[in-house]
Amino acid sequence: MPDLTTSDWLLLALLALPIVATLLPLVNHDHWLFRVFDFPRLQIAAVSLLCVVLNYCFQQNEYWLFTLFEVLNFACFAYQLKEIAAYTRLSRPEVLQYRGEDNGNTISLLTSNVLTPNRRADLLLAQVRRLAPDVVLTLESDGWWEAQLAPLEHELAYRYTVKIPLDNLYGMHLYSRLPLRNAQVRHWVAEDIPSINAELQLRSGAWIRIYCLHPMPPSPTEADTATDRDAELLLVGREIEHHDHSVLVFGDLNDVAWSRTSRLFQKISGLLDPRKGRGLYNTFHAKYPFLRWPLDHIFHSNDFMMTDIKVLPSIGSDHFPIYGKFQFSPAAEALQEETEADADDQQEAEEKIAEAAPLKEVVRQKYRH
Repeated sequence: MPDLTTSDWLLLALLALPIVATLLPLVNHDHWLFRVFDFPRLQIAAVSLLCVVLNYCFQQNEYWLFTLFEVLNFACFAYQLKEIAAYTRLSRPEVLQYRGEDNGNTISLLTSNVLTPNRRADLLLAQVRRLAPDVVLTLESDGWWEAQLAPLEHELAYRYTVKIPLDNLYGMHLYSRLPLRNAQVRHWVAEDIPSINAELQLRSGAWIRIYCLHPMPPSPTEADTATDRDAELLLVGREIEHHDHSVLVFGDLNDVAWSRTSRLFQKISGLLDPRKGRGLYNTFHAKYPFLRWPLDHIFHSNDFMMTDIKVLPSIGSDHFPIYGKFQFSPAAEALQEETEADADDQQEAEEKIAEAAPLKEVVRQKYRH
């Protein structure tokens, strides 16, 4: 080995970083250290390309390891872009665009992780007044947020509500102008992590099912592993698979759309992602432009078409709200192909669910006319 200076070693260490960040998610392990690098794929791609440029500009030693790391960084750059390519305009949209007039089969929704200590409820209310969505879902909402959002019921005609004010960052409030029935609070894998599912009636009279989710993310400050998050998503996916319902699933899933788990969720549930072929629609982190990825999602069954989807301006939270408008159109099923799970996918899902030791169903009636 030739004599390497401190600068050489620092350059090699820098070149190694995106390589390690690319390789770790390939290890099939649920610890956050492996799963966290699923999120910043665009950022890793940018750093990989930057490392190639830096190596070209600052390499002073012809040691073969510099060449190898440069080639590997090119490979990382290409791989990371491939992983997110479905969420760019380079890919064909998965969901058809609806260009007709709104009618009784139109539904719009706004979902927002409000960040519990955030006090800019006025900004969220202003967005609801401007967009007038049929459904509003807030996440991380506690008792203070419930009081601030009272105008939704009293002034803006959101008569149907499911309220779960919590102080543990997993509170959830659902407001709907459209009728709800059989609304339930569900706890899939942890008693302090709720979700909501209900039937919702469109103006045409058709009933659809909705699932509102906010599982715990893998991180050094919350859950050491992604086990519970993955299991919750897959339990929902399996329930959807076993029932022939028209479905909307939305909320802060604490996972990116291109992760292995999100892809498996789509295969198991058969749901479609309206962002594919249209854009990333990054919703987190609102305060750091370079560190953004899509954590807030809207999935739906293949009998919906998309009219609009957009990330909304900041409301003071670490998440941007996201808005979507969809058209219930059963005829679209013939034109929109569902994703399908094979035997290996089913086995992987069962193993992930079993590993989490899901709770026996805990349901509390929270529906109010």
